[in-house]
Order: sequence, then structure tokens, then C-alpha cells
Amino acid sequence: MNYDVIVIGSGPGGYVTAIRASQLGFKTAIVEKENLGGICLNWGCIPTKALLKSAQVFNYINHAESYGLNKVEASYEFPNIVKRSRGVADKMSKGIEFLMKKNKIDVVLGTAKVKPGKIVSVVDKDGKQSEYSAKHIIIATGARSRELPNLPQDGKKVIGYREALTLPNQPKKMIVVGSGAIGVEFAYFYASLGTEVTIVEFMPRIVPVEDADISAHLEKSLKKAGIKIMTNSSVEKVDTSGDGTKAFVKTAKGEQVLEADVVLSAVGIQANIENIGLEEVGIKTDRGRIIVDDYYKTNVEGYYAIGDVLPTQALAHVASAEGITCVEKIKGMHVETIDYNNIPGCTYCSPEIASVGFTEEKAKEAGYELKIGKFPFSASGKATANGDNDGFIKVIFDAKYGEWLGCHMIGNGVTEMIAEAVVARKLETTGHEVLKSIHPHPTLSEAVMEAVAAAYGEVIHI
Repeated sequence: MNYDVIVIGSGPGGYVTAIRASQLGFKTAIVEKENLGGICLNWGCIPTKALLKSAQVFNYINHAESYGLNKVEASYEFPNIVKRSRGVADKMSKGIEFLMKKNKIDVVLGTAKVKPGKIVSVVDKDGKQSEYSAKHIIIATGARSRELPNLPQDGKKVIGYREALTLPNQPKKMIVVGSGAIGVEFAYFYASLGTEVTIVEFMPRIVPVEDADISAHLEKSLKKAGIKIMTNSSVEKVDTSGDGTKAFVKTAKGEQVLEADVVLSAVGIQANIENIGLEEVGIKTDRGRIIVDDYYKTNVEGYYAIGDVLPTQALAHVASAEGITCVEKIKGMHVETIDYNNIPGCTYCSPEIASVGFTEEKAKEAGYELKIGKFPFSASGKATANGDNDGFIKVIFDAKYGEWLGCHMIGNGVTEMIAEAVVARKLETTGHEVLKSIHPHPTLSEAVMEAVAAAYGEVIHI
């Protein structure tokens, strides 16, 4: 079978790419070895948010008195929370199936391998091999949980994010290794339901890619929620021979031994580039990632790559944007390259984190003179009415030209607010333009305007 475009992988990079290719008039096929929607819809972004929503509702019920309601004792069956999460993931995967049919995209189920001559070989679940050709082959095979040599995952006592989504029973004690988005989200979820959680982070602070003020505030909030946090620490080995696990943790004060039912390894991801034919075709890689140009073309004509297999940010929305950029360039459209310094990042623990652009540290390193403003949600009427005023918004501007360099938020609902900063930065909006854009009251979003006002010495409500 001959196609214009074959996409390998149906995650948010792959399926979005296939849909856009079809919209542009390309005869398109997509190859998927497991479930449509990839990791994000089936084992990542979506089912984790379902778990976190259950935890949030549980917390709301248990704090009914804070809202003037009669005291209620919430209870739950852990398998039912997992079942709901899986149901949400299944529904979303079926939605992708519908979109494939709607856009007349051929779905090929099986494990793909690229071959020279613009050929894709697919082996289905029965072992039958088929070959397909295309003018353009786009690799979007994503990534998986990274395994550390001293922390091998057995799927039972030492687990990755997949197993964390589907544990048959809630652990009494859990050690989370790594405090990026995956680590802190699962830490918050399990701690909310009563699991005793300890986070072990190698770096000096948790969520280390975030602005230092955000990291400090989240650490304070998580500790208040009962989560133990060990920074500047590393798990050197794990003993799983007993009923539970023993983690041997190296700290500045010496070795500590932590006991738990399960250890969750959340130390990042590893690109799925093995055994997909890259060497045979001659596609270049570096440090476990595929090398591409600004429009996602590899060094071999007709072969492209997007998403988590690249050295760019491993985020669903980045993969989608890369795929759309890639196929629009193939079509011959005038396409802007992606500005990777204007990619929003979101973490869905409580309080949530959302950020875009330079941190204060990075902006200083880049040589900017800064105007910085912060506005606490404790001064927000809407946040106080919501019963959750934990957190703040921090904005960073270039003092010379007024360019919005960065925006960092922590608090309830901030992941829904960060897009304002992303769009404003894309449009090269200045601080004074934000100030003169009237924000509705009472909303959480007016805290953005207030933070900008603070940067320029014009804040009203603090």
C-alpha cells in the first residue's frame, strides 16, 4: 500500500500529525502497536488527571465544614478510583478512533520498523509482516519510564508511572524517586488518600526546572500536606527481598534506610528509538534522541521525527505542535519555527504549577535587567471565596524594553491561566499593555494583572 504520509505512533504527536496531514490532502496512515492515543491518553496525561480529580473531590468532602456545610466523612474503595481513571482513558482512546475514521486515516495495528527506500515494515500481533511505502515517514514513537541501573523496575515493588496508575491496592508507605511533574503528581495523589509518602530528589530543590520561588513554595505546601521531602539525596540501591522494600538513600548526613511497600521511580523518560530501523536507514541520533532540523527532517530524505524522540521538551502539546509544523512544511506552506522558550509547562499536584519563559535565574544569566512582580492569592477575593488561596503569581519583565520574559504561577487553577502569558509573549506584549487590558473581577486571572502592576510599582491590592 502506498501513502503520501505514514506516521509511526499515535500519541498526541502522532495522531495530531496524521489528522493535519489528512486535512492538507495527504493520503495518510498511522501505525500503532498498542492503543490509539499513545502514552498520554492511556498511561499519562489523561488518566493521571482523573486520579488527581478523585483526590481533589475527596479532599473537598473532608473539608466540607470549611465551606459552611455539615461535616461529612468521605470514604472510598481504591480500585474504584483506578477503575474510573481507566474508564476515562478508554473513552479518550475511542475518541481518537473516531477521529481517525472521520479524517479517513488508515490505522495499521502492529510494531513498525523503518526501512531504506521509504518503506515501513509492520508486524501485527499474530506475527504477520506487511510493508507500506510513503513519500514521507514521520517517527512519533514517544518515550517510556527511564530505568536507573541501581533502581531496576520489577513492576511490583519498584514501579514506573504505568503501574502507579493501576496498583491493585493502595500502599501504606511509598517512596517517590524524582520530583518532576510525574513524581510530585503521584506523591500528592497517594498522600491525599492517606499513603505515607517520601520524595527523594537528587537536586537541591524539588521541581528543579521551575523558578526557585515556585520550588520553595511547593516544598512548603507538600510538607504541610504531610509529604516528607529529601533533597540532595539519591537512592543508591533497593532491597526487595522482604515483604516490602528497603531503599538505601545517600544524603549529605550519611546513608539512611527507608522502608516502604513500593518505590515509584519517576526519574524521567527514555526515548523509544531502539529496534525501529534507524541504524538500517542511517538516521542520526545523539544521546538517545533523533537529530532533526528546524522542521523535523532527519538527515535522510523522506524521514522525519517529532515528539519525545527528540531532544526538545517531552510534553504532549510540544509533540502536537511539532507534528503540525512538520506536515505543513512538507505541504510547502510558510511555517514559523517553534519558539521553545514560549512553551508552557504544567504540573497538576495541589497547588498546581504553571510556567512559561525565563526563570529569574535564567533571565539574569541572559544579561537582562529585570522588573519582577509577585501577587499572592491570599490577596485575591476569588481565591479566598474558593477556600484555597495558597500560592502566587510571579512575572518577570525586561526593564529596558518591557518584554515579558517569564511567568510563573502556583495555586489552584493556574494551569488554566498560563495561556494568557503564552499568547501575550507570542504577540510581544509589554507590561503596560497587560496593565491596560482590563481583567474581570472577581477572577483568579486578575492576579496576573496585579502581578504585572506590582512589577511596575502600580499594584492596588497589596
